[in-house]
Amino acid sequence: MKENLKRDDLIAAIDETRTSFDTDNPVVPFIEGDGIGVDIWPASQKVFDSAVKKAYSDQRKIEWTEVLAGQKAFDATDEWLPNKTLELFDNYGIGIKGPLTTPVGGGIRSINVAIRQKLDLYACLRPLRWFSGIESPTKNPGDVDIALFRENTEDVYSGKELEMNSDEVRSLNAFLNSEFGWEIREDSGIGIKPISKTASERLIRAALNYAVENNKKNLAIVHKGNIMKFTEGAFRAWGYELVKSEFSDVAVAWDDCNGDPGDKILVQDVIADAFLQQILIKPQEFDVIATTNLNGDYASDALAAQIGGIGISPGGNINYENGKSVFEATHGTAPKHAGKDKANPGSLILSGEMMFRYMGWNEAADLIVKSMEKSISEGNVTYDLARGRTDATTLSSSDFAKSLTENIEGF
Repeated sequence: MKENLKRDDLIAAIDETRTSFDTDNPVVPFIEGDGIGVDIWPASQKVFDSAVKKAYSDQRKIEWTEVLAGQKAFDATDEWLPNKTLELFDNYGIGIKGPLTTPVGGGIRSINVAIRQKLDLYACLRPLRWFSGIESPTKNPGDVDIALFRENTEDVYSGKELEMNSDEVRSLNAFLNSEFGWEIREDSGIGIKPISKTASERLIRAALNYAVENNKKNLAIVHKGNIMKFTEGAFRAWGYELVKSEFSDVAVAWDDCNGDPGDKILVQDVIADAFLQQILIKPQEFDVIATTNLNGDYASDALAAQIGGIGISPGGNINYENGKSVFEATHGTAPKHAGKDKANPGSLILSGEMMFRYMGWNEAADLIVKSMEKSISEGNVTYDLARGRTDATTLSSSDFAKSLTENIEGF
């Protein structure tokens, strides 16, 4: 595996990535997605094209090219994730996708995981914020404004398992007992989850760099290192070492400043279960999160629930060292709603907003956010966002997109 880029090299790599999208007509591969993908992708594309046209007139335009994955790919090629799709994402360095089904009873374990791992998109970035007007189960959802960085290649994503009562698990159990004195119940399945210094450092480095770039005040390393000391505990330790070795001019650990960082970014760590409590009680105290894969899975969905659900929560999978990225809807395929022009395209639209911002097309990104704020505040929303509101007009997927494009054109 290639050695991690250090801080200065990473900053240069990010700048180079943005320069590569200076072309006025970049090709962007997209995966429509399974299930409700047929509804939310066309709606989202209309919003993307409208924002680009309004921001840049005819000077810039996205050239969309469809690539296949999921059920649509399997029906056409007998493959869930064709190599051609990965090649095009890799060649163009960027992409966006709708939700993909996980095959049942065979085939690829997870198409989403495979894309992230095969392209080494090691950081899953989930920016979580509330839009005024969205109903939330919490009292002050507006206090949530958090960028969560989840490690995307290790932990359970590259976990190894052996089945209970198999010859392999009996052999491993005997080895662990003879070599280490470990006593594991005979009727156990056994799983191994790797967490490396390489993957941990590059994820935490990306989160710290994001905090610097976006003038954030704090970063929390979320882990379960009180129990798993040499994996999750090491993730915590490697993070603090990184602060001292590469970011000491702009960041400082809690223990090294007695909680008073001055004008530097305050870096602290939080046990995962305590973190899930604290984001309910005092989410305003968190700006940027760096965490392991499984913890990030739990935390990102818990935070999404606080701001109205994953239907309005975007996501991006990014390799900050080589610049490659795939942005995505963070929800499932919801097959029972497919083809009914009903589903909320908000997650995919906001993932496109993330994509534009990553490209440096901030004017288009700003228009998308502004239009989303206007439609939601006025109650022009899809059925899921209309629940609990007395002032809402329930729109179809396509009409919600139309509301956004009309806002954009009117700005």
